[in-house]
Amino acid sequence: MVLKKVYTLVFIRNESQILLGFKKRGFGVNKWNGFGGKVEPNETIIEAAARELREESCVSVATSDLKNIGHLEFTFEGEQTLMDVRVFSTSIFKGKPTETEEMRPKWFDYNNIPFDTMWPDDRIWFPYMLKDKLFYGRFHYQGLDTILNYDIKELDSMEEFYAKRK
Repeated sequence: MVLKKVYTLVFIRNESQILLGFKKRGFGVNKWNGFGGKVEPNETIIEAAARELREESCVSVATSDLKNIGHLEFTFEGEQTLMDVRVFSTSIFKGKPTETEEMRPKWFDYNNIPFDTMWPDDRIWFPYMLKDKLFYGRFHYQGLDTILNYDIKELDSMEEFYAKRK
């Protein structure tokens, strides 16, 4: 039986840059990524996205300013857990990105994203995000660095995508 766990992933972007965080501990350590994590009990997915962003980067965002732009699913060879990741983006935030115990935020120009020190799947789905396309991706890993197979597609609507999955 597969155990599904829901996670969030948030990216702050402007016309030419994206804010990434260098993971200092835990799952994904020593990789650049967006900000996010587990959805807590009695918390909606979008509330979790805003909370995780605040906890990891000291930046606040209104849930109404977070746009659900993607849905990613990750499985790992030999593991029974499916990571169900909801991807959000915004350009509206308050505060100055500040290093925390977990993450060190840094702005990157779109033409200088550090893919060599990110998850391998990021190279595949980031182009959708950077072109403001909605997307769904499924990735199956061997360990943490090898993608065994994947499927990715552009979506017309996140609402339509979720309605079809019910």
